[in-house]
Parts: sequence; C-alpha cells; structure tokens
Amino acid sequence: MSAVEQIRARLESTAFPDLGAMMEGYARAASLRARSEYRRKLDFSAESIDCLDEIVALVGDTPDLDLDFEVRLWGSYLGEVVRLRYAGIWEMTQYPGGLASVPAVEVRGSRLFPLTKVFRRLTHGEEDDLASFYSMVTERLGEPAQVN
Repeated sequence: MSAVEQIRARLESTAFPDLGAMMEGYARAASLRARSEYRRKLDFSAESIDCLDEIVALVGDTPDLDLDFEVRLWGSYLGEVVRLRYAGIWEMTQYPGGLASVPAVEVRGSRLFPLTKVFRRLTHGEEDDLASFYSMVTERLGEPAQVN
C-alpha cells in the first residue's frame, strides 16, 4: 500500500465527531504529506498558500489521480488556513447553482468553498491558482480575527 493509500485509509476509517474535526484532520494530513512526499512546509500560515499551490500543481500531473481524495485533502488545508485566520466555521451548504451540499467555510456572513477552488485548480490548471484566490479572500475579508 502506498503512502497516499495509507493516509486515505486512515482518514476514511476515522470517526470524526463533526465536520470541523474532519476538515482539521484532513488538513493536518495534508501538512504531513506535504513534508514527507513533497518536501514542502505547510504550517497553516498565509505564506504557505504558495507552497500549497505548487503541490496541487504537482498532484494534478499525477496519472492515476484520485480527484475526490486530493480535493478533500488539499481543499481542507486551504479552508483551514482561512478558517483559522478569520475565526470561521465549517458547514455543509449548497454550492450556488449546485444540487449537492459541500463543505464551506463561513466567515463574517460569507461562505467560501475551498474544496471547489482546489477542484478547479486540479482540473483547470494555473488559471485557477490558489494564491490569487487567497489574495482575493483576504482583500474582501480584511483584517484577521483577533485571538484572545
């Protein structure tokens, strides 16, 4: 079993208590995989988004890509960076114009869809880079949440 298959099996066999815990678990796994497989540091900082984009570009070139798993893994990381910076919460909500509910980060009345963004990055390429998305998010949301 490959390292990716082991990570996937461990995550999928974990009984997470709620959506937030599941997304945190996937994000931590993304950070560990980034270090072990790609020799990149994903530390949940704004600066790590460029590294995330580089990794997702490499993942997208994988011939036997498991799109669903990769979207969950790297999208959870992207969402956790935003959630932590702005004290947001994970929720299941309908994607605008879509039929299914998907994980979203709710921040200050706005819903962000980081997994959808990673899906687009993997399927459309550089035109949907994650750094531009993150920059747009921070411009719209402004100052980070104050941590007490």
